[in-house]
Amino acid sequence: MKVGQDSIEPSSSLATLPTRLCEWRLSPDARSFAYGGDEVELSLWDSEKAFSTDATAQPPPPVESKKRKRGDELLPGEIWRAKNVPNDHLSLRQQVHNTAITYLQPSATIAHQHLLVGTAKGHVRRYDTRAARRPVADWKGIGKTGGINTVEKGFNEHEIFVADRGCTLAALDLRNGKTIYNYKGLAGAVTSIAPAHSLMASAAKDRFVRLHSTVGPPEQAGQQQERKGEVLDKLYVKVTPTVVVWDGAMDTSRGGGEADGEDDVWDTMKAADSDSEGEGKASRKEKKSRLA
Repeated sequence: MKVGQDSIEPSSSLATLPTRLCEWRLSPDARSFAYGGDEVELSLWDSEKAFSTDATAQPPPPVESKKRKRGDELLPGEIWRAKNVPNDHLSLRQQVHNTAITYLQPSATIAHQHLLVGTAKGHVRRYDTRAARRPVADWKGIGKTGGINTVEKGFNEHEIFVADRGCTLAALDLRNGKTIYNYKGLAGAVTSIAPAHSLMASAAKDRFVRLHSTVGPPEQAGQQQERKGEVLDKLYVKVTPTVVVWDGAMDTSRGGGEADGEDDVWDTMKAADSDSEGEGKASRKEKKSRLA
């Protein structure tokens, strides 16, 4: 749905999506979107052209006998479409099953995007739409149980967060795909991640919304570091949470407020001198002598 420039009334447009779609992601600037799914290759679209009247009114392309040739043809509004990875060591075709998508960085050009994709087999793939149709990096075995459930770009450089459909939530180095650290204490699959500055929120199927600390990747790729992210707090909710989002706001009004106010109270108090302390000792001696 979109609002016209000359009219206050909202206008809507419809477009047909492929079947067995697993993930749909809008770009940060809303000018493009990407989707993928079960036997649905990663595809990049122009938001305005995809929902324009000409694109929706145009009939679908004719069915051809050669699937490879048909897969190379872009639909109206489609900018780029990925190509399946090469066959395995047995020369068998590898299944296409994209389950998670995220944009890695903003781009001035709609057609040039860096995308990160998770698959049902637990692989994490990085795509550069300007470089090639196949992934520029393919990291295998990142997801330990049930494939990748969600992927998100962190606020630190070269930092990404990946969760599978088990209980694994990990921080990865985008330079080499290596796991920096895993979060402990999770009892359910993480369905959504919301990174922020030095913090991250997650929603899981065990009905907990957790707040995590984050630690950026090392300066050099492959270098070990002792500091790791951990669970700071968690909140139990009555229903299973599916999505958590950071609104981008940062509350700095309370930063150091209590400490400053407490210091002001101590500054206004008068220090007890030695004379008053001596008077107190003398009064106690007088009381003891009277009791004796």
